[in-house]
Amino acid sequence: MDNDNKRATLELGTKPVGQLLLQYALPAIIAMTAASLYNIIDRVFIGQVVGPMAISGLAITFPFMNLSAAFGAAVGVGSSTAISVKLGQRDYQTAEDLLGNTVTLALLVGFFFGLICFVFLNPILRFFGASEETLPFARDFMQVILLGNMVTHMYFCMNAVLRATSKPRQAMYSTVFTVVMNIIFDVIFILWWGWGIRGAAFATILSQSLALVYQVRLLTNKRELLHLKRGIYRLKANLVKNIVGVGISPFLMNVCACIIVIFMNNQFVKYGGDLSVGSYGIANSIGTVFIMFVFGVNQGMQPIAGYNYGSQQMDRVMRVLKLAIIGATCIMTTGWLIAMLVPHLCARMFTTDQHLIQLAVRGIRIDMLFFPIIGFQMVVTNFFQCIGKVKISIFLSLSRQLLFLLPLLAVLPNYFGIDGVWYSLPASDITAAIVAAVVLYINMRKFQKQIKSDSHEQA
Repeated sequence: MDNDNKRATLELGTKPVGQLLLQYALPAIIAMTAASLYNIIDRVFIGQVVGPMAISGLAITFPFMNLSAAFGAAVGVGSSTAISVKLGQRDYQTAEDLLGNTVTLALLVGFFFGLICFVFLNPILRFFGASEETLPFARDFMQVILLGNMVTHMYFCMNAVLRATSKPRQAMYSTVFTVVMNIIFDVIFILWWGWGIRGAAFATILSQSLALVYQVRLLTNKRELLHLKRGIYRLKANLVKNIVGVGISPFLMNVCACIIVIFMNNQFVKYGGDLSVGSYGIANSIGTVFIMFVFGVNQGMQPIAGYNYGSQQMDRVMRVLKLAIIGATCIMTTGWLIAMLVPHLCARMFTTDQHLIQLAVRGIRIDMLFFPIIGFQMVVTNFFQCIGKVKISIFLSLSRQLLFLLPLLAVLPNYFGIDGVWYSLPASDITAAIVAAVVLYINMRKFQKQIKSDSHEQA
């Protein structure tokens, strides 16, 4: 076991929390920014080169991406959190077994998800809201993505493991490399070779494949604290239960996102037509950039909160939560300012179609209306997941989407048409943030009592 790697892990419990959050969150934010940029770049290339209807076709595939991310998060987020807690408890053997089980689960889930969706692709896309005009674009894109689904799952899971094992920079390098290669392949496949929307899909899978080679090389280094080796890949029921038990919260959150996007796509088609779906795709792309920033903060918080909760240093746990909330709020407020002041510039990146630009500008402003408070809700939800309070995390994950957004989407369009679809988004945002604040307040009182109890025992 390499002493430097062990020292880096032990620092999670000793180094100043602010420095640690910056150390872990900054690479994750850069990585998440890069990840959102390469999704945006795909859409920019498709919108500018292929056309506005291709943007709508791509928006139809969002539920697929959410569903795939759900299964990936169940393994990746679940295993990385479990590994962080075991490292905090100095249980290195179990942490290494978790690493091996992560690889096996990622391959199995990636294979079966890709196979089932590929076989039933057309009816699934129609259920997602595809019309005769958008179905060919959505199908061409998803056929390639699903064939490479095992690579995608492994890539995201290995990045999560790198962050959990005190290698946030390497995780960042992997993501940034993926983005750079994706842009290069987009230019070659779409602009030069004219492969259209299929070219964007090939660019995505090929860039992830190259990054996966780098990740596997890092994790097979025997000098690392945790590394891939024989004897750790056979699934163990207790480890799988541990991974899935923690990962169920982000899994359900992404499944809910999938359900919501399906419902929204169908409502947009019903009340506004195919271009309205495209405008939502553009608005969602802009908002996702800032949401990914907050995901970066959450990923930076995860190993710190998990490790210190495992070692029962509650004052450090509360400190990282406070700093993460402040950071997330600043990020989302910046996004809100951009949405309110320069939405035209954002929309014009994706298309030259004036009608689509007009629809997208209005959509961006409404969709991001309450962005300053969303960061708080996201951090609080992730915090409870980090410390193993899975039921609370699941409740907060589901509250915005199932308890508030879905009923609003079902009711408001009946009275306000397309405006009702749009305004359901900010209405559910503010309601979910209020619920998160109440839940956090209740649990904060419990944590404060535990901190006082710990300090008395030490005295």
